Amino acid sequence: MSKLRELGVHLVLWVAVLAALYPVLWVVMQALSGGGAPEARILPWPSSPSLEHFEAVVLTARFGLQLLNSIVVSLATALVAIAIATPAAYALSRFEFVGARSATRTLLATQMFPGVAASIPLYLLLDAADLLDTRTGLVLVYATSAVPFAIFQLRGAFDAIPRDLEEAAMVDGATRFGAFWRVVLPTVRPALAVTALFAFMTAWNEFILAATFLTSEELYTLPILLNEYASEHDSNFGHFAAGAIVVSIPVMALFYALQKQLVGGLTSGGVKG
Repeated sequence: MSKLRELGVHLVLWVAVLAALYPVLWVVMQALSGGGAPEARILPWPSSPSLEHFEAVVLTARFGLQLLNSIVVSLATALVAIAIATPAAYALSRFEFVGARSATRTLLATQMFPGVAASIPLYLLLDAADLLDTRTGLVLVYATSAVPFAIFQLRGAFDAIPRDLEEAAMVDGATRFGAFWRVVLPTVRPALAVTALFAFMTAWNEFILAATFLTSEELYTLPILLNEYASEHDSNFGHFAAGAIVVSIPVMALFYALQKQLVGGLTSGGVKG
């Protein structure tokens, strides 16, 4: 009976995996198929494999410029989120001050509203600061949603670290900042990596705010480019599928690079006792 149950569990898992991968295989099939109209078939296998869609998307000056814009904006958003959230989360975790609980609740409440709901106030603020149609303004807009989540995420990581580690370091002569820099930060390295990855992906995949606050084509990010391939009046699903695959490659590469850092941080964070 146990073997039959194990076989049934594996069968269910395989069906779930195939159901999740089937749309992805359709995207790959459409990107590798020649022509523009999608083919109606059950098995997602290209009839005439071709790289023409990838060449049409990648081998353009616009793609390189918008790729650079996306990388700059996403990396800047991740850096701003980590730089602001790390000391803020540490303060909420380690110090008692007036408004600490209400600040945490407010941060949690901000995650209940989509970023699009604040597009009009953000537009007015950027207009007043003369930051409309700039990468800096877009980074600040993305930071409004990335920083609260990062603070909430990192605070939980700091709460999980025993205070005895910092006290032992300060007994040995380290300052509060020294204990934070040499003891706490290396321990929360996995949480920092996950938080930075989330902030990067939030900025990398976002479309509506980028299309709202950017009007110059030389400042467009990759999601705006993909939208042009599947517009209301003219759609090229082959180009769209190829672009979607190319756009996902940097995110996957970053994920695997940070995954190694996560493993390294977990294995090197042991405490001898």
